[in-house]
Amino acid sequence: MRWRKFNGDLIDQPIIDAVENAIQREIENGFRLKVCIGTDSQVKGHETEFATVIVFLREGRGGFMFIQNDKTTQTFTIKERMLTEVARSIEIAYQLCHLFTQYDVDMEVHADINTNPSFKSNDALREAMGYILGMGFAFKAKPEAFASSSCANKVVN
Repeated sequence: MRWRKFNGDLIDQPIIDAVENAIQREIENGFRLKVCIGTDSQVKGHETEFATVIVFLREGRGGFMFIQNDKTTQTFTIKERMLTEVARSIEIAYQLCHLFTQYDVDMEVHADINTNPSFKSNDALREAMGYILGMGFAFKAKPEAFASSSCANKVVN
């Protein structure tokens, strides 16, 4: 699974190296960073496509993101799909968390799960929150989970 920038340029190095290079560059340019990781998915026919994003926020100065798309023919219940989104985000967060600690960058994992009980995705909220917090990561759900509900949502084809 390849990572790319928002403009479509492929990232031709391991994601850990690309993230570290981005952090170093932004710090050298005087920016304080925060990173938000999130995943969204969309079902189309017999396929489910996932988009995972690493969103870099420059304090007061916009941001940029790295994107990974992946498709599967596996079928999911809504709860399974929500928890798969969370698992994908946690997998990336876990690979990168040592960098965020090393460079003193705040990081959050965003879940595209509605906090309103009248929405079907809410069935996965308790498990998702427990999973993310249990891994030691900061957690955001809708409506604060912009990395998954806005950024990843825009790039899931």
